[in-house]
Amino acid sequence: MNTPETTPLLSVRDLHAHYGKSHILQGVSFDVGASEIVSLLGRNGSGRSTTVKAIMGLVQPTGGQVLLDGHNLAGKPSYAISRAGIAYVPEEREVFGNLTVDENLAMGTQHIRSGAATWTVEQMFDYFPRLKERRNTQASNLSGGEQQMLTICRSLLGNPRIIMIDEPTEGLAPKIVTVVGEAIQDIHRRGVAVILVEQKLTIALKISSQVCLLGHGHIVFTGTPHELTGNPKMLKDWLAV
Repeated sequence: MNTPETTPLLSVRDLHAHYGKSHILQGVSFDVGASEIVSLLGRNGSGRSTTVKAIMGLVQPTGGQVLLDGHNLAGKPSYAISRAGIAYVPEEREVFGNLTVDENLAMGTQHIRSGAATWTVEQMFDYFPRLKERRNTQASNLSGGEQQMLTICRSLLGNPRIIMIDEPTEGLAPKIVTVVGEAIQDIHRRGVAVILVEQKLTIALKISSQVCLLGHGHIVFTGTPHELTGNPKMLKDWLAV
């Protein structure tokens, strides 16, 4: 977790967002330190996915700030936010179905970014050897797990400083869930900050340094996984089904 002496890499301040007349995010604020894993937790409809979409500019914020190294990105187009050093892995995966694995990876490659870890295609294949076996296969013919791997790799090849991953294990076989979880931990160890939206509480609590619990468009708890699990009332009120 960040200390008062530490300047966060990303600061979200009083973020608001609407879908039509529905006020979804109602003043969300949290920090992410360099190479930290922060999980956004909460029930469906709490605003977790909307938060990362608003940070990425896919939902235009109606108030607040998204500060990367002190520079406000709120309201900027998604391509500008990506070029600034934020990558996004959507829940829907959104691969280029008519392109091969290799071609999808080439689409994600960007310039080397000062202060950020750099990634190569061969490193991606080290993470996910199955992708190397299917590198000439059209992405539309990949399994759901393979598409998830591909989307993570394509995002990393942009050499981001922070990567936001929305529900990476949804619908995946347990073996693939383990592989994806280990990859996220290694990405973090290599100095890339991670914002993780994850429904599986056990995974989020295992790999995160900090968790932010959302309820009704607000952050209702921020702390370590240990602090959250030691607060049964918070778990019951905001996570129990």
